[in-house]
Amino acid sequence: MSTPQIILHPRRAKPFYARHPWVFAGAIAEIRGKPADGDAVQVFSHGGAFIAHGLFNNRSRIRVRLYSWDLEQPLDEAFFRGRIEQALRLRRDDLGLVGPGLACRLIFSESDGLSGLTVDRYDRWLVVQFTSLALAKRRDLIVQLLREGTQPEGIYLRTERGIGEQEGVELQDGLLWGSMPEGPVTIDEHGVRFMVHLQEGQKTGFYLDQRDNHQAVAKYARGRRVLDGFCYTGGFGLHAAKAGASEVAAVDGSEPAIELGRRNAVLNGLPQVRFERADVFHYLEDAVKAKERFDLVVLDPPKFARTQRAVDTALSGYRRLQALALHLLPPGGLLVTCCCSGLIQQDQLEEVLSQVGTEAKRSMQLLERHGQPPDHPIALSCLETSYLKCLIARVT
Repeated sequence: MSTPQIILHPRRAKPFYARHPWVFAGAIAEIRGKPADGDAVQVFSHGGAFIAHGLFNNRSRIRVRLYSWDLEQPLDEAFFRGRIEQALRLRRDDLGLVGPGLACRLIFSESDGLSGLTVDRYDRWLVVQFTSLALAKRRDLIVQLLREGTQPEGIYLRTERGIGEQEGVELQDGLLWGSMPEGPVTIDEHGVRFMVHLQEGQKTGFYLDQRDNHQAVAKYARGRRVLDGFCYTGGFGLHAAKAGASEVAAVDGSEPAIELGRRNAVLNGLPQVRFERADVFHYLEDAVKAKERFDLVVLDPPKFARTQRAVDTALSGYRRLQALALHLLPPGGLLVTCCCSGLIQQDQLEEVLSQVGTEAKRSMQLLERHGQPPDHPIALSCLETSYLKCLIARVT
């Protein structure tokens, strides 16, 4: 049986020749054949030139996800084996992030040529997320290849919020293979140990993408009083304490995260970190009213903008947080502001920071810009994979 064909509208093929992996419905002129959701298809220009092999999903705004631009390389077991092996080599051989007690992102979806698949490794266990119906349908093959490539003790499935509606796939968190640890896994991040619950909490259990930013901020913490806002289980705060912060207030709205953060502080012998469950906006407002002072304030909120329509509201949220933080900082204080919303660009975040400084009649110096670490690489053919921003600014 011949492979169904997707024919694009005239003048719509250029992004896909450049290897952007998402074909939206509006780019498609004709579907030849009757592909079922999850089936392999071939994508052609309006003039009949082959572009790429992809996987079809009529229930998604992304009608076709592209994977192979080689006509002779279909999306078979050999293809997925090669892509997974390539991703593993980067983390294991080039980055040195695979080993006992270590954690990293093994596969980062589009950035590793596997749109819709994310895999994180925590010591001897893997946590998998599918954001593509087609790859979710191939999960038995993917689990087999991950087992061969990593020899884990267990592979666990975590689902992402809203994926059922976006992709038409029904998934539930659960064990895919092997066994899971009893209780949290302990990982080492630049000399700070963290306990991670793989079956609960945010993302796949930990914010692996802030690994290097934790260290970048910590070098400013010696002798300073630090506020770690949206601390989760203590990423920025514990690194700051380890680097010599005199006191750390770590604040988050999740009681389970706060409790695990307290355990992490004990694990690392860092009694100067005080965890408190509170709404961070309210905490900042109360701290301003009480005329508290911190020498270093870190703001690492969750994703504020999940759709383009939410960008303006999200920017207002960052503006409010930064304005409150400025009231807590003396001259020479440091403000660290992070954004994990890919829809918000770095220049937008910097513009908000500049405006907040102007309104508060405070001068600000941008000391450092940071993004995501190399196990979360940016695909230059899909710049949407660049999402994390971390700005370190000095207030005068």
